[in-house]
Amino acid sequence: MADNVLTITLNPTVDKSCTVPQTVAEKKLRCSAPVYEPGGGGINVARGLTRLAIPADALFTSGGRTGVLLESLLEWEKVGIIPVPVSGETRENFIAADESNNQQFRFGMPGEEMSAAETQAIIQKLASLDPFPRWVVISGSLPPGMGHADFISVIEAVKTKNARLVVDTSGSALKAAVEEGVYLLKPNMGELSSLVGVEELDNASAEQAAKQLIDQGKAEAVAISMGAQGACLVTRDQSYYANAPAVKKRSTVGAGDSMVAGMLAKMAAGSGWQEVIHMGVACGTAATMNPGTALFNQKDAEKLYQWVSNAKAVRDTY
Repeated sequence: MADNVLTITLNPTVDKSCTVPQTVAEKKLRCSAPVYEPGGGGINVARGLTRLAIPADALFTSGGRTGVLLESLLEWEKVGIIPVPVSGETRENFIAADESNNQQFRFGMPGEEMSAAETQAIIQKLASLDPFPRWVVISGSLPPGMGHADFISVIEAVKTKNARLVVDTSGSALKAAVEEGVYLLKPNMGELSSLVGVEELDNASAEQAAKQLIDQGKAEAVAISMGAQGACLVTRDQSYYANAPAVKKRSTVGAGDSMVAGMLAKMAAGSGWQEVIHMGVACGTAATMNPGTALFNQKDAEKLYQWVSNAKAVRDTY
């Protein structure tokens, strides 16, 4: 039986998506009926885990009418919810796809400021969880008003429970996570190069950069997202590469979160690292096959997992 997973989303959203026949500046655009779905890094990870039959709870901030909608959307998807009330309105994002050329336009809103008291409420909620899950994912952006020290306090609240922490974020939040040390990091190539202070990385130097972080005690493992090339997972002793299958892409929204969900599904089930990165790439790729913010479906993910597992990678290890 797989371990339970907790995801933490500090800046959640309701994603509103639609299609238009063609985007033309200064013209009234006739949109399709909007589709509303839960969004934000950790929330998407929890949605993906639920589709893979892994028990997952989503802890997130929730405020205003959008927060109420977010909670109901997650309940409909049978994700366990742990909302933390905040005074600000939960944000909305907007995604529009142009049917004439299949281009996608993504409008991300910043969210409202979070107070120090609201950050403390998140920490208190974490402290109250009993039993505390073995696996915790912090994923997505930080809300305005949450500073470096606040984010570190959230990380410390998880680490004091001896949980295995997975972090997928960017910018100053990613650097804060590295300072504190986590179990698994999931940067892309650009984020990894920034972490180690180099201008650009290729496949070989990316492995060395990841090993540098591991040797410094910043992570037990690093999963590097390489977009259409797939991904590699680096541990202290070995590195694993997974090719990405070629599929017809309809949307890239949530592909990275789906990759994290796939990896966590195997990690929570006690699988080896090679199976972990194979499932991550399979789920991330499967998410691109669906429109808008729909993420992936289990059937596609399982089919692509078999393909990735059977495919001959460029090299199994670096």
